[in-house]
Amino acid sequence: MVKVASTFGRSGTHDFILLRASAIIMALYAIFMVSFLVSAETINYAVWTNLFANLGMKIFTMLALTSVLIHGWIGIWQVLTDYVKNSGLRAFIQFVVSVALIVYWLAGLLVVWPVEGV
Repeated sequence: MVKVASTFGRSGTHDFILLRASAIIMALYAIFMVSFLVSAETINYAVWTNLFANLGMKIFTMLALTSVLIHGWIGIWQVLTDYVKNSGLRAFIQFVVSVALIVYWLAGLLVVWPVEGV
């Protein structure tokens, strides 16, 4: 079996499952955040900081960011292999997007994890 180094999963089926799982996690995170924003009486620094000071919220946020990374990685690979035929250009675009996704994940880690309650 040939393994493609540029895909996140091991096969098309694995990529399919990862895409669906990451989409469900991102949808759950979005639903939670929208419901929190709608139900909160006031949103100020203290409320926001206390929300993200909770260990469960930190883990849920990092899981959502990891889902964005996986979903974006597989998605950009699929789109580029379908529409960009020049392999050099495709590799460059995929590299740029992959670096951006990793930077977003790392920035999220550095922003969310050290948050302390007020």
